[in-house]
Amino acid sequence: MKKLLLSALLVLPDVASAQLDEASLAKVPVKSIPVAGNVHMLEGAGGNIGVSVGPDGVLIVDDQFAPLVPKIRAALGKLAKGKEKTPEFILNTHWHFDHTGGNAAFGRDGTIVAHKHVRTRLMNGMESAALGMKIPPAPKEALPVITYDQGISIFFNGEEVQVTHLPTGHTDGDSMVYFTNSNVLHMGDQFTGDKYPFIDLESGGSLEGYLRNVERVLQTLPAGVKIIPGHGAISGRQELETFAQMLRDTVDLVKGKLAAGKTLEQVKAEGMPEKYKSWGEGFLKHEQWLTIAYNSLSGQKPEPAKKPEEPKK
Repeated sequence: MKKLLLSALLVLPDVASAQLDEASLAKVPVKSIPVAGNVHMLEGAGGNIGVSVGPDGVLIVDDQFAPLVPKIRAALGKLAKGKEKTPEFILNTHWHFDHTGGNAAFGRDGTIVAHKHVRTRLMNGMESAALGMKIPPAPKEALPVITYDQGISIFFNGEEVQVTHLPTGHTDGDSMVYFTNSNVLHMGDQFTGDKYPFIDLESGGSLEGYLRNVERVLQTLPAGVKIIPGHGAISGRQELETFAQMLRDTVDLVKGKLAAGKTLEQVKAEGMPEKYKSWGEGFLKHEQWLTIAYNSLSGQKPEPAKKPEEPKK
């Protein structure tokens, strides 16, 4: 498990730069940030956690890594003005383990809800060429017990919590979660602020599908909404518009180079426009982002991940 976790940390957002192991993860602070209405956001390592706190109890969206569960519980207890707290509902925006690592702990007492593909992928595990690792099947208590095709509503803490499937984007099992009265939208990894997103082609993801999902959200985005991204700071429409434009520019750029017969190495060498320089300072560098775009738009299989070089003795 420790080896698996370390491998995961080398490739997943926010945690990648730190290259943490389990002992280091246990030292990561979990910070609570108010968003709007009943909703808060927890920052730690891995995906941002959305939290609804009120008279019905606690509902969370995603749950990061297992070693952080005690700190997440403590943070939830503070928000609920009580002791360490287990949420009544756990909503997974997708299956990746930086968003579902706490499922096994929270699922013993709470109800896990996710798209049907999330349950399937957690239950089966997978061998990922892009991540360069084998992900084992999740234990029973980590699996969603309520699944859906298109979406589901949960009436909790005085508002409707609308969960909507976003097809063939970051993966094939992504969902966004909208807190109707609080006017807060959690987009999972269908939005990663001002940094390039990882698109999991082996899990049914697609760059063009990802862009369609973002444009669909923009078409129906309520005025004044606060957006919790899968990674990054609390945002609004303007940040999501900028993110969508980066995706459009990438699609146009790579499609044009494919039409001109450019190879992947040529596309990477020519790079992204200068205005996106800072976007490559996050989890994905420019070459990695262009590789994902090229593979997705050309139908190529993801390149196997390169193993880290052994330290010199």
